Amino acid sequence: MFRMVLSWSPARSTGRRGSHLKLRLDKPAIRVLGIAESFDKMLNKNSILAGVVMRSDFIVDGLAIAKCSVGGMDATEAIISLYRRLDRTDINAIILSGCVISWYNVVDLNVVYETIGLPLVCITYEESEGIREYFIKNFPNDWQARVEVYERNGARHAVRLRTGYTVFIRCLGVELNVGKRLLDKFTLHGRLPEPVRLSKLISRQVMKFMSC
Repeated sequence: MFRMVLSWSPARSTGRRGSHLKLRLDKPAIRVLGIAESFDKMLNKNSILAGVVMRSDFIVDGLAIAKCSVGGMDATEAIISLYRRLDRTDINAIILSGCVISWYNVVDLNVVYETIGLPLVCITYEESEGIREYFIKNFPNDWQARVEVYERNGARHAVRLRTGYTVFIRCLGVELNVGKRLLDKFTLHGRLPEPVRLSKLISRQVMKFMSC
């Protein structure tokens, strides 16, 4: 496992929490990195993360795979590692499917944003009455750390996509309305933006293959 370097910065401006990066949604070939994961804690101790680079004309021109531990606290590092493996300078934004993944492995969205320096939209799909009790129940030894990271990620905001479906998002580096427009640009139907949908399919198949 690599050491997470919080001070690393890419060639482009990283910005800070509360600041906003310029995202040119009118560009004909804007690229996003969609990240999603798959796991089965009964079969494997690791979760598979897939990252798909997709242009706004729905051409796929990049793919990376990473893993993190089921029930661990290394999802943040895994996402940063996945991005670095791509070794790309032309990605304009990241769409992440969920910030609590791999059986309560909590992603620190602020660390991902500060380290990578790209606008980040984290998308979830269902309403929730809270997750704190599940942290306490399943992780009595470190639930406080998980809650701290989760709360630092901030509140979700409901947005209605052009497809008619409502999702819940957290935006870092861009305003909420820009985050919604980004999702609309990459969503053909339903709730799932295409880069995330494809990432989910890939991660599921890789996970199944590795469990054979």
